[in-house]
Amino acid sequence: MGERTHLVEFEYMVLGRHHYLSQSAARPRGSTLERSAYILLSRIRIQGPMSIGELSEAFNLDASTLNRQTAAMTRAGLVERIADPDGGMARKFRLTDEGDRRLDEEREAHVEALDRVMADWSAQDVTAFAAYLRRFNTDIEHLDGRPWPRP
Repeated sequence: MGERTHLVEFEYMVLGRHHYLSQSAARPRGSTLERSAYILLSRIRIQGPMSIGELSEAFNLDASTLNRQTAAMTRAGLVERIADPDGGMARKFRLTDEGDRRLDEEREAHVEALDRVMADWSAQDVTAFAAYLRRFNTDIEHLDGRPWPRP
């Protein structure tokens, strides 16, 4: 696979430099959330309420980093701390109504940006690209041991 893998590596590197869809300085029109909040809120929405320990395991981040991020999201009214719905000792974070609303707005801004990027693509090309991205991500998750729950 050598040469083909080099082609993938190059395009992956180039994708990482594009600021159009991911960086705070050039987020999609209508974007209101920091990238880290967008990702954390997305995970909590899919998985349900999560503790700092669960977030740490899911993202392979230390608790101090997550404490800062969740504190900022709590101050912004995006998440709230609740007792563990399953009766555990750790308190968990869940999205507030404002967090749900802002996440929906952010996701729509990203979808609109992607629509502009892929405006000339056929429906089959978009579907195939999504399938390849999913396969790429799930293979990484398999190797990393941290699967991302999907709706």
